[in-house]
Amino acid sequence: MGKIREDLKSIQKRDPACRNSLEVVLLYSGFHALVFYRIANRLYKWRRFFIARFISQFARWITGIEIHPGATIGRGLFIDHGSGVVIGETTEIGDYCTLYQGVTLGGTGIVQGKRHPTLGNDVLVGAGAKVLGPFKVGDHAKIAAGAVVLNEVPPYATAVGVPAKILCGFAADPTGEKTGNEDVDQINIEDPIMIELCRMEEQLERLEEKVRKLEKKESH
Repeated sequence: MGKIREDLKSIQKRDPACRNSLEVVLLYSGFHALVFYRIANRLYKWRRFFIARFISQFARWITGIEIHPGATIGRGLFIDHGSGVVIGETTEIGDYCTLYQGVTLGGTGIVQGKRHPTLGNDVLVGAGAKVLGPFKVGDHAKIAAGAVVLNEVPPYATAVGVPAKILCGFAADPTGEKTGNEDVDQINIEDPIMIELCRMEEQLERLEEKVRKLEKKESH
């Protein structure tokens, strides 16, 4: 029950559309999916695999969110809207992460063992993003909407694009009072293509300046 209360508080704190806890309990499919998951995960740990999977599939039918009961999910997960979210069996999610609709935390291949990603604490994954494989996404990292992440993402970094490129990390709050993703902002993230184009434009300008200087010397 402790983790369910933390999930509830996390949604209230981070969703500006939320007016009170009753709304979350009755109307939020992301919260419903987490409640079903917490029950199914307990049964899964007790090796009641069939009933655990039955509950998770029933939850998918009710909420549109599929969470394998074998996944490991920390406190305060916020699944915003949630439709189409898929969380695989060996996925590990830290505390106070945020997932938007259409997110896939999936595996690659059919090998046994660890095959799904591990998210650190306070990770934000934007709408439609796909994180595929048994690697780590570091604490406070952001994954932009629509990104396809196939390799490790360092802490405080941002992954953007298909396949995803890693942008510079954003600063942590040294007081520890705020986390990098409290604003749950998946939109105002730099575009790596635009960054590269700007870099190329700067290089071109420098080359043009050098050519003008050489031409000026030759004319004299």
